[in-house]
Order: sequence, then structure tokens, then C-alpha cells
Amino acid sequence: MSIEKLDTQRKRRASAVGSRMEDVASLAGVSMITVSRAINTPDKVSLATRKRVEAAIRKCGYVPNLTAGSLASNKSRIVAAIVPTIDNSIFAETIRGLSETLAAGGYQLLLGQTGYDEHNEEAMVAAFLGRRVDGIVVTGIDHSALTRKRLRQAGIPVVETWDLTDRPIDMVAGFSNVGAGHAMARYLLAKGHRRLGFAGGADGRTRARLTGFMAAIHATRGAHLQQVLLPAGTSFHGGREALAALLDLDSSLDAVFLSNDALAVGALMECARRRIRVPQELAIAGFADLDIAAEIEPALTTVQVGSRKIGEQAGQMLLARLAGQTVNNPIRDLGFAVVPRASA
Repeated sequence: MSIEKLDTQRKRRASAVGSRMEDVASLAGVSMITVSRAINTPDKVSLATRKRVEAAIRKCGYVPNLTAGSLASNKSRIVAAIVPTIDNSIFAETIRGLSETLAAGGYQLLLGQTGYDEHNEEAMVAAFLGRRVDGIVVTGIDHSALTRKRLRQAGIPVVETWDLTDRPIDMVAGFSNVGAGHAMARYLLAKGHRRLGFAGGADGRTRARLTGFMAAIHATRGAHLQQVLLPAGTSFHGGREALAALLDLDSSLDAVFLSNDALAVGALMECARRRIRVPQELAIAGFADLDIAAEIEPALTTVQVGSRKIGEQAGQMLLARLAGQTVNNPIRDLGFAVVPRASA
């Protein structure tokens, strides 16, 4: 195809885009500049005007060229979030809270999962930064040296979640996993349990929960601990296998803490299969307080961590920074609570 024909096609496409934007402007009763601002910098347009423009866009079927807008404003209006898994809703409430908070500020969310693999996290961070996202939310505080270097050098706001540190890459919203593990151990010990088990994945947050759990047990006379760490622990099947492995190590265990509710539900299933009475013969506890925790029989004792609030706080900090504001409290400790139920 000749250069002249290519140039003609480009002009026709540009003309078509322009005419569609003109249609939106005409229907909304505003200028094309206002339409552009409503799309690319909605915070600079009144809510009433933005709603008229959005309604006109829907009626016209207009698809804005966001790439052009991002080149002009140096903003993509996209934030990336990286979670270990999308299985079993463990991080679903965090993502929902984050997405809704960002959407209210005119930003869209791009999501990726690592499968608990730090090399996958490295690749995702590189890919998202290459697409010029305006901010990144990552899960946990344990990252490879390369990931930390890239995030620090990116020049965009970063929020770590689901853990706490006094030296975040940029900002952090979460809770103490060590403290949560310690609190669950103290709860089970107060119930009179002395032969305890722990099972979970091999990620940093699970290891932190184990550290706290172990510290409380070691400080209690006559208490013993068995532990099993899985390559990736987020499934019901994994919970069944974990409980079987713990009972192989010590068949006299009287309480088991699993590092998330999916594993704990799997452990309850294994107890039912083996006809082990819960909690009379074996107490079971989980972590995260997923919806299933209150619905399963027996209802699951667990640690509630405010998953949705973590996402909302992360979104609010990002929006503040993206608006050029200073975040006075970049370390947000949202706390946790042991929720006693029938399983323990």
C-alpha cells in the first residue's frame, strides 16, 4: 500500500474519531475540550457535567482513545494490582474494595496473579510498569531484590498489602501476621489445647503467622507443635492433605491452625471423612474469615482481617498521591480479631 493511501486512511480514522467526539459534545451540550477533560482528567470537571458526558458517550457508543489521552497527560488512569491467587475468594474482598475506591476516583484496575511465585511477580511488575500504569498494589512485603528495585525506581505510588512493615517500599496497608498467629495460639492454649499443629503455604505471610504461633506455644509449659508447609496452600484438597500429614506426624494433636480458611475447610472435610469429631476430638481454626467460615458445619473459628478495608485504604492512599497530596500516614495498621465459632 502506498504512503499516500496510508495517510488518507489515517486522516479518515482521525476524522471519524473527531466526529464521534463532536457527537458526544453536541449531545451533552458541552465543548469537545470538556469531553476530553471528562475522559482524561475527570477530577477537573463537575460531577453534573461528567455525568452528562458519560451518558452521551453511552448513547453514541463512543470509545475514547485513552492512549492518546495518557500520552498528553502522562497518565494512563490505570492502577495494577498483583495478588497471589484468585482461588477461593481469599483476596476477592480486597480487590473489590480497591476497585470500587479507584473507580470513584476515575481509575480502572488491572489485575494479575502470581501463583505465589516471586519470579512471576517480577515479570508482572515489569509488564505493568512497561504499560505505564499510574500506581501498583502488591500483596505482602516479601519481594525479590529486583522487584523492590523496579518499584522504588518507577516513580509511581506503590502500596503493599496484607502485612505490615516499618520500612515499606512506599506505603503499606495491612496487619501484623506475626501478631495474628500469636493471638490464635493464645486463644487455642486458653481453651486447654497443648498438642497443636500448624499448616499453610510457603509464602512470607504464612511464615510470619507460624512465627507468632510458635512463639506463643514455646512460651507455654507442656505445649507442643507440629508443622507442615505446602508449596501452595489455598485449596480444600490442600487442607485435607495438610491435616493428614499432621496426623501422620502426631495422631494425638488436639488443635490445628491452618493459614487460611480454604485449607481449614479442607481440614474439616478430612475430619468428616475420618469421623473425627470437631471440636471434641480435634479443634480446627482458619484465617481470613471468608464467607464460608460462618456457613460451614461446624462454623469455623478464624482470624478476621478486614479484607475489604485493606483494599479501600490502599485505593484511598493511591488516589491521594495521584492527586498530588501528601499521605501523612503511609503505614496503615488495620488490625485483626480472633472470631470464635464452633470448630474451636
